[in-house]
Amino acid sequence: MKPSNITEAAYLAAASYAKPITRTDVTEMIVMARIKRGLSWAKLARAVGESKEWTTAALLGQMQMTKQQATAAGKLLGLPADAVLLLQQVPYKGSLPTAVPTDPLIYRFYELVNVYGTTFKELIHEEFGDGIMSAIDFKMDLTREPDPKGDRVKIVMSGKYLQYKTY
Repeated sequence: MKPSNITEAAYLAAASYAKPITRTDVTEMIVMARIKRGLSWAKLARAVGESKEWTTAALLGQMQMTKQQATAAGKLLGLPADAVLLLQQVPYKGSLPTAVPTDPLIYRFYELVNVYGTTFKELIHEEFGDGIMSAIDFKMDLTREPDPKGDRVKIVMSGKYLQYKTY
C-alpha cells in the first residue's frame, strides 16, 4: 500500500528535522559502549589491527579509520552504520573543549609542555637542526613501569624529524 501524499509529505518534513549524528556523538557512544561491554582499549586495538595508542586516539575522534578498521570497531562496540561511517572521515584534530585543559591528567601534559617545551625545542634543535618533530609520522607507546615507591607511567614518543626548508 502506497502512503498518501499527506503522509509522505509529513514523513519528509519530519525527516528533514532529524538532527544528524556528529563525531562528538560517536565519541560519546563509543565511551558508553566500551564501558557497558567491558571492553579495554587494548582489545579494541587488537580488533582494529593497530596499537592501543593509535586506536584509542581514533575512537576518541583524533584519527581517521579505514573502512575495515571502522567496521571492526563498530561491530565490537555495536555502533550504528552512521557512526561507523563517521569514523572513516577526516577528523577535526586537537579538539579539546577548552584552550587550557581542565582535566587534571590532560592538564599535566599541558604543564609538562609549559615547563619543558623550551627544553624539548633546544635539545631537538641542537641534535637535529632547525625543524620539528612530526605528529603525523608518529608513534607512541604507553606502559606501566613498576617502581617500589609507586608505579610510574612510561610514555615513549617517536616522531619523524622534519627539517625546515629554504626557498
